Amino acid sequence: MSNASETPKPHILIVDDDAEIRDLLSRFLSKHEFRVTTAKDGKEMRQALADWSFDLLVLDLMMPGEDGLTLCRHVRSESSIPIIMLTAMGGDVDRIIGLEVGADDYMAKPFNPRELAARIKAVLRRSSSSVAAEADEARPEKMMFAGFVLDPVTRNLQQGDLSIALTAGEYDLLIAFVDHPRRVLNRDQLLDMARGRAAIPFDRSIDVQVGRLRRKIEPDPKNPILIKTVRGGGYMFTPEVEAA
Repeated sequence: MSNASETPKPHILIVDDDAEIRDLLSRFLSKHEFRVTTAKDGKEMRQALADWSFDLLVLDLMMPGEDGLTLCRHVRSESSIPIIMLTAMGGDVDRIIGLEVGADDYMAKPFNPRELAARIKAVLRRSSSSVAAEADEARPEKMMFAGFVLDPVTRNLQQGDLSIALTAGEYDLLIAFVDHPRRVLNRDQLLDMARGRAAIPFDRSIDVQVGRLRRKIEPDPKNPILIKTVRGGGYMFTPEVEAA
């Protein structure tokens, strides 16, 4: 008999038109403390999302009919559920577009299921409000900058009466900036702080996430004043940050 107080297994939705990959991932992840549901296309994905509550979505990019980018946009328009995109090897442009439309992380095919499991756990750690609350206990309850109020416990960003939705990746990038205001942070540092993993050669995903975050907080994203690019260095968060 299971203990009623034990932590429930994270529920993962895998969306891939390849039956072998769905079966492989379902069996592997199920053996590693995950609950798994699979879908072969957008129709089954929507039905699953309507029927169940999921902790994370693994979404293949290249599928017939509605592709992964279209489905990612759809999910992100309605939910902040973490998304890991599966891309073809060398598909840098597709990978960047996937991050642009809201994916939190990516993996290139072919991949090792163990690495995917590790990525899933890392993304879930970043997106978990309870874990975030423990990690953020040393921070002020709320922080203010440039007319915004950020609550690390609820991960809520507020500007006046407007609540601004942040994906897990956007929140982690913003908290890295808020923790290090007026300091130049290079891409490797930001990857380590915000994504929990080391950079790979030519990894520009932080640039994509910075662009998305700018669109949410900058008065003019094309002429940023809050997150400035430092030539040859990285990025600097310019506002003064204080406890709310």
